[in-house]
Amino acid sequence: MVIDLTFLKKIAEVASQQTLPRFRTASLVDNKYQSGFDPVTEADREAERAIRALINDTFPEHGILGEEFGGENLDQPNVWVIDPIDGTRAFISGLPVWGTLAGLTVNGDAVAGLMSQPFTRELFMCDGEASWYEGPDGTRRLQTRKTTELADATLFTTTPALFKDAQRESYDRVESSVRLARYGTDCYAYAMLASGFVDLVIETGLHPYDIVALIPIIEKAGGVFTTWDGGPAEKAGDIVAAATPELHSKALAMLNR
Repeated sequence: MVIDLTFLKKIAEVASQQTLPRFRTASLVDNKYQSGFDPVTEADREAERAIRALINDTFPEHGILGEEFGGENLDQPNVWVIDPIDGTRAFISGLPVWGTLAGLTVNGDAVAGLMSQPFTRELFMCDGEASWYEGPDGTRRLQTRKTTELADATLFTTTPALFKDAQRESYDRVESSVRLARYGTDCYAYAMLASGFVDLVIETGLHPYDIVALIPIIEKAGGVFTTWDGGPAEKAGDIVAAATPELHSKALAMLNR
């Protein structure tokens, strides 16, 4: 299934109308958890409402799964999976590594997606056939880097503190094998992988709305995106995204050793 890039840009536009005016302002932050900290802002909620309204108006027969307001019509073959602000912690901290995510699944497979960073005026998109970048310096096809060896790779993760016990040992094996590791970039890490600046992203405990939009962007740029056991990334949980099949295979082997 092919989605017109114009529609993905409309999603980015209606979301940015809600997020950008609230970025780097003293906006109210709520906590979803009674114990711990999982922030949500007015920008999260209003952006998701705007995206839902656009999808419902354009594709009334499609389902929607969103982080803030849950699911509707999830029994339909076509379901949009949206995260109005992926990286809310970065958003409330004034760091421009958050983004709006919207991905389309067809019978459970992620086929098209958008990552929008309105502050930097960047769009990373997949229409189902190819992946595209659009920003201040123009438009171009996205292509992952050709890295095949861990020793040459740049690795991103949110923070190693999220990996626990044996899982942390597995992650540390990979990190100790790569050339460079960086932390804390949320969905922007995946955008940089699709753009050819990063080679690996390894994460744990993810939800579908965290990654569905990013899967086709990376895959159509030449990368590989699965769970730690090699299964479909749409299932979320523990994931590995890599620039090449060779690098992906070596990272999986080390994680599961």
